[in-house]
Amino acid sequence: MKKILITGGTTFVSRFAAEYFASHAYEVYVLNRNTKPQAAGVKLIEADRHKLGSQLKDLHFDVVADITAYDAADITDLCDALGSFGQYIMISSSAVYPEDGVQPFIEEAKRAENKYWGQYGTDKISAEDALLAHVPDAYILRPPYLYGPMNNVYREAFVFDCARADRPFYLPGDGSMKLQFFHVRDLCRFMEVLIDTKPKEHILNVGNVSSVSIRDWVTLCYACLDRQPEFVNVSPKIEQRNYFSFYHYEYYLDVKKQQSIYPETISLREGLQEAAEWYLSHETEVNRKAYLEYIDQNLA
Repeated sequence: MKKILITGGTTFVSRFAAEYFASHAYEVYVLNRNTKPQAAGVKLIEADRHKLGSQLKDLHFDVVADITAYDAADITDLCDALGSFGQYIMISSSAVYPEDGVQPFIEEAKRAENKYWGQYGTDKISAEDALLAHVPDAYILRPPYLYGPMNNVYREAFVFDCARADRPFYLPGDGSMKLQFFHVRDLCRFMEVLIDTKPKEHILNVGNVSSVSIRDWVTLCYACLDRQPEFVNVSPKIEQRNYFSFYHYEYYLDVKKQQSIYPETISLREGLQEAAEWYLSHETEVNRKAYLEYIDQNLA
């Protein structure tokens, strides 16, 4: 039984990963401050990653899955506190690529500030650099928008709310802007592939091969609740983030390297259906935004 250390373990990606690996015959340790309920079947290391002292020095982990590293200090403090370990996998972000870069983004593309993501993206760049300085053979994964069960971000859940209420959907422009997604289970499965096969490529974009227009994405979300949207087109002059879950920013990751070792991903239709079923029984776990209030006061 392999031992895996997962940073976090209580919210969305890190919690899904904790439950996923616990159900796949791993001995799962989670590192968090114990302020939220823990996943079943895990061993808790209750601590702040910046104040670990010698807590980890006598433990060996076959895998470190660092899902909650957001800047260089996060990486440095954890790496300095670790004892022995095998592989290190960090979940980074597509936000490391600048919005004016050549697309589709390949892993070797220039990293720089992205005006839509700001410090989040530049901090992820510093985290990647710090990790490679400490662990040169670490794996770094750069996903697009992650979705699926346990998603506490008000993205697909916002559309499900609109569908449940039989509301018309206020669509940015003509709805042709494209989005690229990756199901959280695909992310975990891909991590398992890395653990089992140790591919030579260590920095990898991950995501669905095909992107989807926001119009088609909303239609798929409504279909999860057996609804069909009536669209109202909103002028591009109105700030999109006031009433919609995504920035007015279209980007596309090249995922050929991922495909070579993990060719099949969950279909968006299937993944959204799973997300909808989870959301309907976990509504209070999602951080709602005031999109509906804005629509009713300014657009309706």
